[in-house]
Amino acid sequence: MQSISNVHFFKPSVLCIAILLCQQGYAQTEGSVSVTEVDHSIENNKNTEKFEKLPNITIQAIRSDTAWLDTPASVYRIEQKDHQNNLGVNLTETLSGVPGLQLNNRENYAQDLQLSMRGFGARSTFGVRGVRLYVDGIPATMPDGQGQTSNIDLVSLDHIEVLGGPFSALYGNSSGGTILTTTKEGQGKDSVEVGYAGGSHNKGRADIILQGGADHANEPSYVVSSSYFDTDGYRDHSAAKKVLSNAKLTWSLDDGSKINWLLNHVDINADDPQGLSRAQWKADPKQVNDAKNQYDVRKEINQTQTGLNWLKPLNDRHEIYSMIYAGHREVTQYQSIPKAAQNNARHAGGVIDFERDFYGVDLRWTGKDLLPNTRVSAGLAYDAMNEDRQGYENFDANNNFGVKGNLRRDEKNTLWNLDPYLQASWSFLPTWRIDTGLRYSNVHYESEDHYITTGNDNDSGKTDYNKVLPSAALTWEMTPQVSSYISYSKGFETPTFTEMAYPTVGTSGINFALKPSSSDNYELGVKSQNRLGNFTAAIFQSNTNDDIVSAGSVDGRATFQNADKTLRQGVELSWNKKLWRELSTQASYSYLDATFDADITNTDPAKIVQRGNAIPGVAKNQAYLSLGWQPETGFNAGVDVRYMDKIYVDDLNTDTAPSYTVTSANIGYIWKNNDWKIRSYARVDNLFDEDYIGSVIVNDGNGRFFEPADGINWSAGLSITKQF
Repeated sequence: MQSISNVHFFKPSVLCIAILLCQQGYAQTEGSVSVTEVDHSIENNKNTEKFEKLPNITIQAIRSDTAWLDTPASVYRIEQKDHQNNLGVNLTETLSGVPGLQLNNRENYAQDLQLSMRGFGARSTFGVRGVRLYVDGIPATMPDGQGQTSNIDLVSLDHIEVLGGPFSALYGNSSGGTILTTTKEGQGKDSVEVGYAGGSHNKGRADIILQGGADHANEPSYVVSSSYFDTDGYRDHSAAKKVLSNAKLTWSLDDGSKINWLLNHVDINADDPQGLSRAQWKADPKQVNDAKNQYDVRKEINQTQTGLNWLKPLNDRHEIYSMIYAGHREVTQYQSIPKAAQNNARHAGGVIDFERDFYGVDLRWTGKDLLPNTRVSAGLAYDAMNEDRQGYENFDANNNFGVKGNLRRDEKNTLWNLDPYLQASWSFLPTWRIDTGLRYSNVHYESEDHYITTGNDNDSGKTDYNKVLPSAALTWEMTPQVSSYISYSKGFETPTFTEMAYPTVGTSGINFALKPSSSDNYELGVKSQNRLGNFTAAIFQSNTNDDIVSAGSVDGRATFQNADKTLRQGVELSWNKKLWRELSTQASYSYLDATFDADITNTDPAKIVQRGNAIPGVAKNQAYLSLGWQPETGFNAGVDVRYMDKIYVDDLNTDTAPSYTVTSANIGYIWKNNDWKIRSYARVDNLFDEDYIGSVIVNDGNGRFFEPADGINWSAGLSITKQF
């Protein structure tokens, strides 16, 4: 039955792509082509007499020296300069409209954004899982697969590459998708930029940027930025404060090598209003779920990270790349767990408190044209983390709640992986190329329990996970303006320490019964670039075994289990074009059918998850359309519309967060004169005051699934830059 349904899905999808491909293939190619945002022009070296030369924009996401049109993957590049008319705090302000990417703002700075790609990572009740994050080549995802976007500095951001589909497997564990952010490099004269932006709910962000280019080889260019953000929050008990600083030094050496050194620090203190039931949402979407706010639920985060990468060409055929990083993270989280539940001797308490050190290296050699028209890379990646995790009661001897009480958990967790990998690319015919990759991903967990008391036994243990991850793609340049590809990979995702923290049965100890998931991923895509604009289309399918899914979330404590089989299949379309002068448009559409492909058994017949149920947290349809006037100076403006389909809140599909459509509009003005630059903007989000749910807490055991989004809200800002 599965194969029949898959055929029914792929036949109309292939027909749709074939029709679009024909339309693009017959388009004329005369006149200049200039585009912005996710898809970029390339230089057409093969038909210089007939076609105009265009900018050669290479894509770094698959670690191959190819232009966007020749990259055999769903990859999109977003320029931050085109997304400056906003507050500059969350990635939702920059990554709108990327096909396959679902990015939801919880209006809750204690839990970060909810991010998933093609359904991978949708289970996360906080942070980012199943999708790998990088900043200037330095991992923003922990070695166990847990990531966060809070340390990504939008103020100093240059561009983002978003990679979805099979070739994400090149990054190893937990790479259902990959987001690679790149910050600016210092250029030209020394300058200082100061800015302030404010908005609804007493939002305010002040920032300063110092930057300058190098005058000579072997001297560093630099960008140093720091920002302070605070807000009262849209909902009750959702205030937050955030300090974020980022520094980048770049050396371009006279031997042709390049060195980047980065330092990042983030400090967050945020209240957590938690989710609401449907009745609470309808009665008052701004309320905190505990009207008395007895437990003062909140989170404190402090993280510092540094890293260095070095690219050195040995000659015209060989180059080496090395990266090293290290960081320290501290988190204290107060949860709303009732005192009665903590009376169990094996309960870990209502306060999570941990410190984590993480570090790693990545070494890679690349050889070009060792054989005609080939490129080969071989590398070794090592990552590790050490975590001291404690749990405390969230009450004291005087029955004061929301405070750190007696110790209830004390353990040291360690993890490391050592992944060798190999990549090769071969243009075996003038218009045909094959790209392959192979990575051995292995992850080693160990937990030492130091809290052993009467009724609470030793929960120490260890486990190993490993998988060979092959990937391959075949690319055909059908015409100089149209290319197509077909690709496959094996994916692999291990549970994070947070997902293993609590067993589904019992109240304490590491859940070593949780298995890693593996997936087979397929994609067929086509890309074109001509006077009609830039167009992409892709159909995909992922078959996953032992998928890590939520087993329930009660009072802020989430547990996880394995689903025997899940299926994700869909279609993604994108288009952008410069319509006239500085007027451009962007449109995208995503269809994703994510379902359980086998029953999840349960001793309670009413709780059996049936095959065919939708995977919660995933929208089946998404669409985006924007129109913008974006000259380099003077008046600029834009409007965008985003549609999100309904989202199921649990595995049983008992309720949904309704579909919604939101509209945003912005205006701005940029003035330049000699060494001065002034930029101003104003914007309104949710222009028509849509009442909708921004994100859901998947499988919440108390039925508090819903995190309401803000109504109509505004922001405005001003920045002044002076060169010296």
